[in-house]
Amino acid sequence: MTAKLEPGVMAKVNGWLNGDYDIDTKQAIQQLIDQGNDTELTDAFYKDLEFGTGGLRGLIGIGSNRMNRYTVGTATQGLANYLNKAFPNEAKSVAIAYDSRIKSDEFAKIIADIFSANGIDVYLFEALRPTPELSFAIRELGCKSGVVVTASHNPKEYNGYKAYWDDGSQVVAPHDSNIIDEVNAIQSIEDVKFDGNSARITKIGREIDEKYLNHILSLSISKDAIARQKDLKIVYTPLHGTGVTLVPSLLSKMGFEAVTVIAEQAEVNGNGQFPTVVYPNPEESEAMSKAVEKAKEIDADLVLGTDPDADRVGIAVKNHHGEIQLLNGNQTASVLIYYLLNAWKDAGKLTGTQFVCKTIVTTDLIDKMAAAFDVKCYNTLTGFKYIAQVIREKEGVEQFIGGGEESYGYLIGDAVRDKDAIASCAMIAELTAYAKDKGLSLFDMLMEIYKQFGFYYEGLISLTKKGKAGADEIQQMMADFRANPPKTLAGSAVVRMDDYKALTTTDFATGVTTSIPSGEMGIESSNVLQFFTEDGTKFTCRPSGTEPKIKFYVGVRAALEKNEDFDKVYADLKEKVKAIGEELGLK
Repeated sequence: MTAKLEPGVMAKVNGWLNGDYDIDTKQAIQQLIDQGNDTELTDAFYKDLEFGTGGLRGLIGIGSNRMNRYTVGTATQGLANYLNKAFPNEAKSVAIAYDSRIKSDEFAKIIADIFSANGIDVYLFEALRPTPELSFAIRELGCKSGVVVTASHNPKEYNGYKAYWDDGSQVVAPHDSNIIDEVNAIQSIEDVKFDGNSARITKIGREIDEKYLNHILSLSISKDAIARQKDLKIVYTPLHGTGVTLVPSLLSKMGFEAVTVIAEQAEVNGNGQFPTVVYPNPEESEAMSKAVEKAKEIDADLVLGTDPDADRVGIAVKNHHGEIQLLNGNQTASVLIYYLLNAWKDAGKLTGTQFVCKTIVTTDLIDKMAAAFDVKCYNTLTGFKYIAQVIREKEGVEQFIGGGEESYGYLIGDAVRDKDAIASCAMIAELTAYAKDKGLSLFDMLMEIYKQFGFYYEGLISLTKKGKAGADEIQQMMADFRANPPKTLAGSAVVRMDDYKALTTTDFATGVTTSIPSGEMGIESSNVLQFFTEDGTKFTCRPSGTEPKIKFYVGVRAALEKNEDFDKVYADLKEKVKAIGEELGLK
């Protein structure tokens, strides 16, 4: 054993070499030792994968900090132990889904076997399915929990594990920490019950598909507009993921007759590869490029692209110059919420008890729009599980209209308790048809929103810091911002700091610090800082919970008097975001 490894890492490596692990795993570890590859050994063993904002997620490979049958098995055994404690003397069932990534189907089978071996009934999807359908299935089948195997939009080398509770949302406090406690209590891999009970495992598929799709169809508001605009040209790409199983058929059921699917990106080749994209993320222009090219070729009205597990959707539309332009997550969330608010108002359904919900890093334009409709807007920490928490807490008292987050995740209605790209594709297609029926493009609708409520622009600066050294650097950056808050941003004085780790807000003008309420409404201690300036700029620092990144969100705003001013105002706001990043040295 190399002497350069830290004692804790050495202990874990020895534990795997001497424990009840398969021979291939042990040989792979020994090979790294023989090569003197201390960096890889450290990264693979310096910590255990933990439940973050997106559950368990990591590189596929050997080690306690990697996705493999043992980390997946230990997490599942811990979850099973917790379920048996949380629901004693009750019949329990779980639902399991998986996406198109490397080992997703293999991990799903391992998870099913472990639950069944622990006396828990399992509903296992017969083939890959979208994450939001898993959330729907949990509620539909009366399950106590659920798991979906996916790493969402991460590169192909990653996989992940999202754990859900009985309301169909990802686990939140106290369940998340309690599950981790149960996982940590497992002293040996021998404590994991890998030998499944097939009598407890039931395959599910088309019957849940139909119920889920019928639910989404019931959310439709403008059926007449769709009928008149049935020839709306839509281009869709599933980016080699699960969206291909439902989105094309759903759009057809809605009445759209001119849907073009990018054939080469509709292929799911079974080995977790994404051959036509570098990064299967609809936030990335490269990932959307084939769909955008096709849209230009056929003069399409709308481009839709879903990530591999189909919980997030990116879109592109014709802008005011007639060019196909990608919209960011804040813009899409804004037009979606605006459409829903107007539709509910026109239907006479706004009674003062409705609400929308978003995360604290999502555009404040949504807050302003909601206020104009006398609808409450609740803000949560980043992670859709917190939006689901608000829905759960308000259930029976207030009615959820819709919600979203800047990272391309949106939800309409409350039958699903996670971001839902399948329903979002349907509603975005519908609102595009609704706008066209009134002689507008979706981009025209966005400009009308900016003229009415203000031009809000949000920039994202994302820095990747890999491995243990990167994690340490991220923590130091957060410590530095806490110890030395910026005095000004783009020439405007910083007047307030919200520290979600300490759960305090500080008014710099008065020096008074007060508490941020926690324990409900999607707020708990989290390593996030927000700074607010006199001119309305909002600057947020947040380490990612699912990737080796630290993210800085910069929100700025200005007035838009007329459409002709759009390009200039847009350029000015982008320049302001860039200047803030440069003055803070974020490179």
